[in-house]
Amino acid sequence: MASKFLSLTCIRWKESGNLSPRPHYPSMPKYPKGVSDEEKFMRGSEAKAVFGVTGMTCSACAGSVEKAVKRLPGIKEAVVDVLNNRAQVIFYPAYVNEETIRETIEDVGFQASLIKEEVKEKSSRICRMCIKGMTCTSCSTTVESHLQAIPGVQRARVALATEEAEVRYDPNILTYNQILEAVEDTGFEAILISTGEDRCKIHLQVDGVLSESSMRIIGNSLQALPGVQDMNFDPELNKISVSYQPDLTGPRNFIQIIESTGSGRYKAKIFPEGGSRQAHREEEIKQYYKSFMWSLVFTIPVFLLSMIFMYIPGIKHGLETKIVNMLTIGEILRWILATPVQFIIGRRFYIGAYKALRHGSANMDVLIALGTNAAYFYSVYSVLRAATSPSFESTDFFETSSMLISFILLGKYLEVLAKGKTSEAIEKLMDLAPETATLLTLDSEGNVSNEEEIDSRLIQKNDFMKVVPGAKVPCDGFVIWGQSHVNESMITGESRPVAKRKGDTVIGGTLNTNGVLHIKATKVGSESALAQIVRLVESAQMAKAPVQKFADRISKFFVPLVIFLSFSTWFAWFLAGKLNSYPKSWIPSSMDSFQLALQFGISVMVIACPCALGLATPTAVMVGTGVGASQGVLIKGGQALESAHKVNCIVFDKTGTLTRGKPVVVNTRLFRNMVLKDFFDLVAAAEVNSEHPLAKAIVEHAKRFRVDQENPVWLEAVDFESITGHGVKAVVKNKEILVGNKSLIVDHNVTVSLDAEEILAETENLAQTGILVSIDRELVGVLAISDPLKPGAREVISFLKSMKVRSIVVTGDNWGTANAIAKEVGIDAVIAEAKPEHKAEKVKELQAAGNIVAMVGDGINDSPALVAADVGMAIGAGTDIAVEAADIVLMKSNLEDVITAIHLSRKTFFRIRLNYIWALGYNVLGIPIAAGALFPSTGFRLPPWIAGAAMAASSVSVVCSSLLLKNYRRPKKLDTLEIREITVV
Repeated sequence: MASKFLSLTCIRWKESGNLSPRPHYPSMPKYPKGVSDEEKFMRGSEAKAVFGVTGMTCSACAGSVEKAVKRLPGIKEAVVDVLNNRAQVIFYPAYVNEETIRETIEDVGFQASLIKEEVKEKSSRICRMCIKGMTCTSCSTTVESHLQAIPGVQRARVALATEEAEVRYDPNILTYNQILEAVEDTGFEAILISTGEDRCKIHLQVDGVLSESSMRIIGNSLQALPGVQDMNFDPELNKISVSYQPDLTGPRNFIQIIESTGSGRYKAKIFPEGGSRQAHREEEIKQYYKSFMWSLVFTIPVFLLSMIFMYIPGIKHGLETKIVNMLTIGEILRWILATPVQFIIGRRFYIGAYKALRHGSANMDVLIALGTNAAYFYSVYSVLRAATSPSFESTDFFETSSMLISFILLGKYLEVLAKGKTSEAIEKLMDLAPETATLLTLDSEGNVSNEEEIDSRLIQKNDFMKVVPGAKVPCDGFVIWGQSHVNESMITGESRPVAKRKGDTVIGGTLNTNGVLHIKATKVGSESALAQIVRLVESAQMAKAPVQKFADRISKFFVPLVIFLSFSTWFAWFLAGKLNSYPKSWIPSSMDSFQLALQFGISVMVIACPCALGLATPTAVMVGTGVGASQGVLIKGGQALESAHKVNCIVFDKTGTLTRGKPVVVNTRLFRNMVLKDFFDLVAAAEVNSEHPLAKAIVEHAKRFRVDQENPVWLEAVDFESITGHGVKAVVKNKEILVGNKSLIVDHNVTVSLDAEEILAETENLAQTGILVSIDRELVGVLAISDPLKPGAREVISFLKSMKVRSIVVTGDNWGTANAIAKEVGIDAVIAEAKPEHKAEKVKELQAAGNIVAMVGDGINDSPALVAADVGMAIGAGTDIAVEAADIVLMKSNLEDVITAIHLSRKTFFRIRLNYIWALGYNVLGIPIAAGALFPSTGFRLPPWIAGAAMAASSVSVVCSSLLLKNYRRPKKLDTLEIREITVV
């Protein structure tokens, strides 16, 4: 067997045409071109079983159970949840049954029982949609409340900044079409972005003469494929939408079936789709630009007629020429020009106001409609009165209404332009996926027989892809041939290229730098790390920060209060004029007291805009989360950002967080004369069956003493037993082998000598773990295992101290090792030998003492503490970024990113506070000035059109303020950290 393996590995690569060298993969199984009948049978008869598993304490326990179950024949999937002591197994009953699975779990060393009455999870699906027409928080609150009240809706979130809604609903009660209709009922236009079904859905365009019968044939052919769940056909667009299971089939199979069904008459391809979100944003920008330009066509002449031409003698005489009674040519021209602006270009404000009032709320559109209508219709009244009176000299405000609408449209145009830039992070992430990829075809011996360039969206699970230097990795997978360096900075934020060789994982969207790689696809489409990151950032930008509640509370009474203040201002000035409470000289020559009061009232109404208030928090959160994602720090929404900026205490797990998480044997002490190779042969034979990280370290070290280091064949171990939290026990060559901690040895009545005690104490003082080895109840050796500190750990802890953040170590390791590690990094507070639930209890104790606590961990056993903490930070995400328990995911596994997360959150919340100053400042200062507070003393008043410009400027100022976060740079000290590589000899 060994000679055959060596002969296969020594085969020389052969050149074939223009292909790269044809690699051979000795360990690769033969993949048939089609799906066998046996496979179809297996797939059609899968079953699910849930087992209760007791005795698991950490991720190593869960891993050993999962690995043991997956070794059984007929197992499709096995997932072990150490927190809930459960194991869920999907299997094929033709090959294995529940009892066999249960016995296998017990063979690993845990108690297992079948849970027959599995609790059926509440079915739910997420629907995302774009909502057109929202102008302020009042609009978004109205839509959110309406959606929340629909039976079957479990959660609804509406984001004003992105103009999107995310609805979690029960598909058994309602459909996404009903949700869209509900949004339409509130008076806004809803455009579907995605549904939960889209996660495994592809849209294909079919070209050719299609009839109902041919479509039926194609549909039947597709439905016959294993894994096809649902199919829809749009005859107008010749589009077929197929929902499928990616494990079983994929889009290339669909295209092949469609093209073979019509004997070559039909051609199928991916349906061309420009991103609906980007298309909507561009359309919105185009509409506002078009409206603004048309408004200028009419407003500029109105402005010239009112403000400029009236001071040019010749033109003034012509404009003041009477037509009927006191009605002049200038008034007629201004009326004609202002009317299209008021009712055609400004139609959107009437529609928005009507929709809001119909549902009992008031928004920005209501204020604009009231203010412009007051100016326009008073002007109409004034003009008509002049036409019917021989003595009444009218004063119109047509320029007020038209200029007001023009400035508001300009403000909205600038606002949507700026808002588009806040979501650039998501767009850049989406653009990382390459458009094309090179698909490899392997022959029966595992050699490359063909290369084909395909659309990257056609990649299926288990495909073999070629990645040349300078090309992007098309999907998640692992390397099966070749070696190179891959730049992963666009996904993880890690600036240095990462070496990749056979067996290493790669992430879709990263850049291959210097070598050819052949990879096997493991996650494609929506399952990929890139797609998960995009979903995570999108979800984070939808989530509201608690501080947003401040704006939501204000928005409920803001518009009614402004309307009240506006009428009060008008009435106060009007009454003061009638009662002669101020000198007549205050009234401009071109108007009377009523008109002066009206201008004050309109100015108050239009300067107070709730838009800026509603945008203050979400735009900053959007930019902040986007910046974090670009630096490898994934922040799950505003809640996490808000909590992180207040953190004053951080609890660190030790293994895999402060340390590398890859233990190695650094010292061996024997108490008996024996050859090291023989000693490690016995120890490795016992430990090779264990999944514990320390066991793996011992087996890796034992390989050094073998000639066949790559694939050593160990001695056979019988009666193997894994004793949770202590070690392992086995019989090898008729000798009883015990490998574990001191408790294991003492429990089996093995004497621990004074020398061994001293060696154990010495290893603990050096931050190492001592493992005792007993052969036939005699202590024969001690292994010292070290888990080196991560580079820069000491500097990070020191930096946190300078930020006034206290650090604590909580670990399940022994006190000696924990104290040594804490001393090395500069942490004073240590809690050792803590079980998962004890970590969570310690977090709660710190919170009870008034601390805002962050927990930094990397394993399943840290999950209770991650959930209990105010901010949970998961370290070591890699390609598996769906860390449910954490609020923040640190993609690079670098401790420096803990500082980056806290520092970024502080900067973001500084920006949010600044945004509120901008938003409220315009109103707090602007409303009194608009109401005429400075007029008695200085004669200064704010004309309505200037008030409208100020209102528009407030929203633009807030969005631009948030955009400044894009210039965020992490603390310079982090770039100059001394990275100390630890080498174990």
